[in-house]
Amino acid sequence: MTIKEIAQLAGVSTAAVSRYFNGGSLSDDKRKKIAKVVEKYSYVPNSLAQTMRTGKSGQVGVIVPHIHSDAVSQIMAGIAIALHENEYSFILCCTDEAREKEVEFIEAMQRGRMDGILLMGTVMTPYLRNAIEKCKIPIVVTGQSFSGVSCVYHDDVHSMKDITRLMLKKRDRVVYIGVNEEDEAAGRARKKGVEKAFEEAGLGSESLISEVSDFTIEGGCLAAKKLLEKCPDLNGIVCATDRIAHGAILALKESGRKVPKDVSVTGVGNCWADIVSEPQLTTVKLYFEQCGTTAVNLLMRMIRADGEKEPISDIKLGYQIIERGSI
Repeated sequence: MTIKEIAQLAGVSTAAVSRYFNGGSLSDDKRKKIAKVVEKYSYVPNSLAQTMRTGKSGQVGVIVPHIHSDAVSQIMAGIAIALHENEYSFILCCTDEAREKEVEFIEAMQRGRMDGILLMGTVMTPYLRNAIEKCKIPIVVTGQSFSGVSCVYHDDVHSMKDITRLMLKKRDRVVYIGVNEEDEAAGRARKKGVEKAFEEAGLGSESLISEVSDFTIEGGCLAAKKLLEKCPDLNGIVCATDRIAHGAILALKESGRKVPKDVSVTGVGNCWADIVSEPQLTTVKLYFEQCGTTAVNLLMRMIRADGEKEPISDIKLGYQIIERGSI
């Protein structure tokens, strides 16, 4: 079935049918007539023909570092909702932390005629910087604040400072489990927040005892065991993520220490496990789903600019400290 045949059956012009499929202005009466024909004959527009006609594929590419993260899943939920509202679909690519794949996917998505790219940022390498600068389609980064590209990210420094201040009000031997500082947000910015809280408390950032973990429960458990060896009298552990915090709690329980009677623990993320754990975890609530929807809306604006240069946007989201039983 062609657009011309749909127009004849609906008693409208071909231009009206074209506006119907391309989101143009149309009276309710004509929209209902066309919709009735489309539903009756189960008509699906030819996506290739539509792409050739409009120059838009109706798809964006999403690049994530891993798929097992609570933060990634929440951001993806926001992305999926916002793209559906904009009548867009997406292609998901996972790098599995292999940084060279980010560049490969950015190049492949341009060849695949994606309308734009959403990149969940981790580390800005020279190769990634070059790929972003050469990218011929709009691109938005989530979770990181990278210069020269539109970003939607979280206030990692101040959120971490606030939860560390809360810990320092209750405990006097506080240690920290962070992640690789090549990660600007979860690594460097969150540690900076902890150091700021120490400095404001008159302790000095040089007194901070810390370990580095990956983003897993196992990593958090191992890092906590190392800290217990370094600092046997510790009574507070601030963690860069919820998963690390749950790992730390496991290590403390294995060592015979009770949470929070002997040691207080905090995380970042506010994932579902924080509610069902015993005790429930004190954490920072970051607005991951909002991050996803905001990034999509920003990308849609750039796509609809049709080649006109949009100003670079740098959007920092808020946070909330959720105090529960672990502190």
